[in-house]
Amino acid sequence: MINPVNTTLSAKNWSLNQGFTGSSEDNTPVKTSIFYVNDFHGKATNMERAITASKAFDHFVSSKDTDTLKLASGDIMLGEDTKINTVAKKFLKFIGVTASAVGNHECDMKSADFKEVLADVDYNLLACNLKTKNPNPLSEKVKSSIVEEHNGHKYGIIGTLPSDLLSRVKYGKVLQDQEILPANINETIQDVQKEVDKLKSQGVNKIILLSHSGYGYDRKIAKNTDGIDVILGGHSHNLVEGVKDGENLLYSKSNEPVVITQAGRDGKNFGVLNLEFNSNGIIVKVQNNVGLTRKFCRFAPAKHVFDGILGKSEVVGVVNTAPPILKNDLIDPSPLANFALDAIREKTGADIAMVCAANLRGYLEKGKVDTMAISEISPFKNKLMNIEYTEKEIVDALKFGAKSLNSRNNKPGIIYVSGMKYEISKDGHIYNLKFIHKDGTEEPIDIHNPRADKKYLVTINDYYASGNDDFAMLNKSSHAVQKFDFDMNYCIEQYFKNHKEPVDIVDDCRIKIID
Repeated sequence: MINPVNTTLSAKNWSLNQGFTGSSEDNTPVKTSIFYVNDFHGKATNMERAITASKAFDHFVSSKDTDTLKLASGDIMLGEDTKINTVAKKFLKFIGVTASAVGNHECDMKSADFKEVLADVDYNLLACNLKTKNPNPLSEKVKSSIVEEHNGHKYGIIGTLPSDLLSRVKYGKVLQDQEILPANINETIQDVQKEVDKLKSQGVNKIILLSHSGYGYDRKIAKNTDGIDVILGGHSHNLVEGVKDGENLLYSKSNEPVVITQAGRDGKNFGVLNLEFNSNGIIVKVQNNVGLTRKFCRFAPAKHVFDGILGKSEVVGVVNTAPPILKNDLIDPSPLANFALDAIREKTGADIAMVCAANLRGYLEKGKVDTMAISEISPFKNKLMNIEYTEKEIVDALKFGAKSLNSRNNKPGIIYVSGMKYEISKDGHIYNLKFIHKDGTEEPIDIHNPRADKKYLVTINDYYASGNDDFAMLNKSSHAVQKFDFDMNYCIEQYFKNHKEPVDIVDDCRIKIID
């Protein structure tokens, strides 16, 4: 549900009137409502639904009484497919977003594609912590901050890109060669404070940070800066619901409230943040609502435009049983991943297929399955290859992924598999690892002493075969036995076409989380 500022206080609506300078008692408070999105990752279907939600917001919130803003926190684009990124640009235009942080997935492209895709961006791309020595297509488009005025009230809007940018994009080396470098978190805090001070010197006292730094770093920024009122976050894919003191309601160096939001990943959610500011620009009331995009119908005009860009979808199969949406996409066992990896293994003939959870983004619903839905399962277009990995290299990768259960923001995510089964304890260790032969027989693998002289033929994509997301033990793309000119989505599509019967996507317990 989309609500305007509500003066009835509840667990999701806080009155902040103690310990702060200034008061709204003698002055009319400034009411503000922000429609925010983050980490849509090129999901066209959820974009279509979010546009409908945005239009409901426009209808419900009167801009006459309330300042309304539309803002994004990055990763609306995804991968190097210019068609998907064009859809992302159209999406932000449909909902009326005026500014977006630069996420790592806005930087997935090669240099030539940067120039093409960013040429007609009509919203502000913001990243005050972007460091570059030479002009390039990205830096020429990016600003540190902007000022928006609504009903005579000024809002300063700043952006940050992720400190781990170079390890979160396919062409990190290309960015590095172009001297596109992000600041580390301590430098980022200094850059943000510098931009805040500049805005305050211009008489702006309501300041919003569009952050693609991640929830943990957003908390650090909030507590170590002065003058920020709101941090609309992204990158770590947290679903931050409501307002909780000490969690996403923190206090600046001068003890003024800072509210942090984030609406998960893949466009499953959107947010509406309602605020009241006093005359000094300090938040005195706040309410944070997170909505499900699936509760809104797809906006037909946008679907028509997107189909014109992406091409019309083709129905290729039927899902009889579909799994529920995961609570945590990075560390929960995934029936859809099991199905996808089995389809890969069938297509490539490998002993094992592997992919990190971070590479799976979409979902399949019960009913007819079309190519649009499949294209969103793994939209990075990463080509597959067969590589001979040793038992030790495989075990090291599984152990590294399992540590995500206790890592900051649960990154990089667990490893999904076909041709194996294993258990992960809640403290991030693996147990009972078994290789599954194609006849179904199981062979235990000693996780404490994995063999360096025994090899398996593994299908993996080119992103992880290059050691990205810190999987250094998998960095063997130059030793590929076979390189394929297709990706995971193609294998899924072919599986549906080759198996005419309806598909049941269920959890077969090949990965278990244990106490």
